[in-house]
This record gives sequence, structure tokens and C-alpha cells, in this order.
Amino acid sequence: MVATPEEAAQGQRLTDLFGLLRSLDLPLGDYAVFGSGPLIIRGIVEGTNDLDIITRGPTWDHLQRIGHVAEFEGGNLRVDFFEKRLTFGCSWKYGTFDLDELIDTAEVIDGLPFVRLEHVIAYKTAAGRPKDLEHLRLLEAAG
Repeated sequence: MVATPEEAAQGQRLTDLFGLLRSLDLPLGDYAVFGSGPLIIRGIVEGTNDLDIITRGPTWDHLQRIGHVAEFEGGNLRVDFFEKRLTFGCSWKYGTFDLDELIDTAEVIDGLPFVRLEHVIAYKTAAGRPKDLEHLRLLEAAG
């Protein structure tokens, strides 16, 4: 089956995002792709133009030295790369999460760590934004 131009562009955006993340050459163990990323890599939702990544420890310290440090709403720090295509944080706006657990239990897919789906479900349920509710619906439909 031949991909439509839209599907080809979508695939290229995802390759680019994950490639950008790989280009930072971060060691496994102190970060994991969060937000919609774990759904995107599994083909449950379409890709976006950015990835959200949680991080801690020496990797967080390193990213703050080499990236663009800014603030989320509410004052928590984030570090942006590649014109906000990659956003790293050590906390997230919605829900209460054990950062260590999210990272320590991440699943490695294609060489990158992704937060487990049960944690993504909890996050998207807590956020409750229209896009999160749609993602939860698509996840349920995927079985």
C-alpha cells in the first residue's frame, strides 16, 4: 500500500522528532518520553509537532546548561530544544506523579524510553483537556 502525501509527511515529522531526541545522545535512565509520545510511537494517535519528555538528575542538569530554559505556566522550569519541538521538564502541570517511577518503569521502544501507558492514561485523565479525552477514546478503541 502506498502512503498518501499526508501520511508520508506525518511519518517524516515523527522520524524527525525522534531523530532530534536521539541527536541529543542522552543516556538511558534519567528521562522518558511522556504526554502523547507513548501513544504516537504505538500508532494510537497521530504525531504532533513536538514531544514532551520528563527528566531528572544529571541529565536534567545537563539539559539546563545546553538548552533554552523557560517556565511552564505556574512557574515550573522547562528546557526547550529545536524551537520547542522537544520540551523537557522535571514536573508536569496535571496530576501528581512519582517522577522516579515514571522513568524507572519506562519501556524502551526503538532505543528510546517511553512512559508506560497506564501512567499516560492517568495523566490524560487528570488533564481532561479535549485532546486528552480524544486520546483516551482512541486508546480504548485500540484495545
